[in-house]
Parts: sequence; structure tokens; C-alpha cells
Amino acid sequence: MPEKLLEVKGLKKYFKKGKKWLHAVDDVDFIVNKGETLGLVGESGCGKSTAGRAILRLVEPTDGEVLFNGQDVVKFNKKELKQFRQSASIVFQDPFASLNPRMTVSQIIEEPLIINKTYNNKQDRLKRVYEMMSTVGLAQRLENTYPHELDGGRRQRIGVARALALNPQFIVLDEPVSALDVSIQAQILNLMDELQKELGLTYVFVSHDLSVIKHVSTNIAVMYLGKIVELSDYASVFTKPLHPYTQALLSAIPVPSLDVRRERILLEGDVPSPIDPPPGCRFYGRCFKREDICKDVDPEFKEISPGRFCACHLVNPE
Repeated sequence: MPEKLLEVKGLKKYFKKGKKWLHAVDDVDFIVNKGETLGLVGESGCGKSTAGRAILRLVEPTDGEVLFNGQDVVKFNKKELKQFRQSASIVFQDPFASLNPRMTVSQIIEEPLIINKTYNNKQDRLKRVYEMMSTVGLAQRLENTYPHELDGGRRQRIGVARALALNPQFIVLDEPVSALDVSIQAQILNLMDELQKELGLTYVFVSHDLSVIKHVSTNIAVMYLGKIVELSDYASVFTKPLHPYTQALLSAIPVPSLDVRRERILLEGDVPSPIDPPPGCRFYGRCFKREDICKDVDPEFKEISPGRFCACHLVNPE
């Protein structure tokens, strides 16, 4: 029986824009079991990165619960939050912008150890730094190198080493390979997979690339305009997608074969504004299967079959 590590209930994050509110994340629910990976996928601006940061309280949630090992992170005081940050970490999207250009490789990896006073002396901290560099495939000779002297793949390895320095249980991977070349992407993805198996890590992997999500995820949550519209195991999403938006996303994945032709679903219209979004289904204006009920009634996010959830009036429980 899988052991639950993270449970998100009714998570919301709104940003004040003048007199109105931008609904970046709106009533999101999901569970991540220990040692598994939840792939959070959707178009740019759908709220997936904000959801990942809200889980870690890098941005303060507007409402909802984030239960980590049964404790609500949203209610943590300053001391409890600091302890939580030793168990949960993040790897950012841009491996250059997320690293201090005035610090060397060893200083960047050592920083969380200093802040959390994990080791009593410099020698022990450096031993841990070298251990982390070895774990992520960075040569020790690079310890006094600055980020601008390295390529994107090595920079991202520094970010991974920093995230692992405090031996966390859980990591949010915020589009960790989108800024890298394809060959380097494969190296980083393989590294994250190896680390997960060796260290028993649990991931929330944020990406807009379904072909990447397919190879790293245990379960996949599809987001559209701040809401999760489909949640299922990765195999079911790719073989039998339920929500029209998921079907459209999958149709856009290139097929590397001249013999296989996939019918492309072209979405019409524009994405609605997340500032005071319209009533009813947020995908209504672009949906190729829409009906009258979709315009006025917001579909319930419900279990369609064991382990499969969808928010669509046209999909009924089996």
C-alpha cells in the first residue's frame, strides 16, 4: 500500500491586480505518495509553477491545506517552516538566474548547510559539498568555478546539488530542463530518476512538455487556467485521455514515424483572463465538444473510475 507524503486540499493563490483578483491557482487537490512523481502539466500561465511554489510557501497560499506527513504546512510558524524547508526543496527553471553569480560552485552548495547550521565546522561542510558534487556528476575541480564559466547542464546540476544538500524527502522540480539543450535534458532527467531510486525522493515535476512528463511521472495532473481538469496515472492519460483539453495537448505531440498519423486537434479562441474568470467551465470558449451546460455550470472535479479524476460535464463515472 503506497504511503502518502503530500496531500493538497483546496489550494488557492490569488494576486491583487488593482481592484480585482488574478486567480493563479484556484481550488487544486491532489495526493503524492512517497517515492512517486506527480507530473503537473499545462500551458504557460496556467498556474502550475505558482502551485509548486505555494506548496513550499515560497508564495503564501490564499486558502487551502498542504499536508506534509500529515501536518499542515500553511499553518507552520517560522520555526516549523524552517524545519520543513530541510525536508522539502526546489530546483528552479533557469539554472543561471537561480544561482548567485558572485558565489563559487562550492559556496552555492554550502549555503543551505550554513543557514541551517547542519555542520559545526567548515571541514565537515566541505565534505558534504564534495559528496553532493559527486552525486550529481560535478567534478571536484569545479569547486572554485563561477556559474557563468559553466554550461547550462552543469549549472542545473549545481541547482540539484544545492536542493539535495539537506537530504530532503520532497523536491519541486519547476521546469528543470526547459532551458537546456535536448541532449543535456536527457542527462538531467536520467540524473533525477537515478537520485529518486537511490534516495527514495518524491517529486512534483512541473512542465509544459508532455513528452518529458511521460517519461518521469507516476501520475499526471493536467492544469488549465488555475484548475486541475484531469488527474490519472501516466499510462491512462496517454492511452485514453478523458478531458477535451488533455486530448488536444496529446494531439500536439510529434510522432517520430512516417507510418503513424495523429489527428491534430486545433483549439480556437483565446485563453480567458485569469482575472475574474468566467462562470462555468473555463475551457468552454475553446472546447470542441462544448454544450450549453458548460457555459454556466462549473464542472465538478470527480472520480470517473478508480484513481482517475476529471472535471468535465461530458465525462461520466464508469
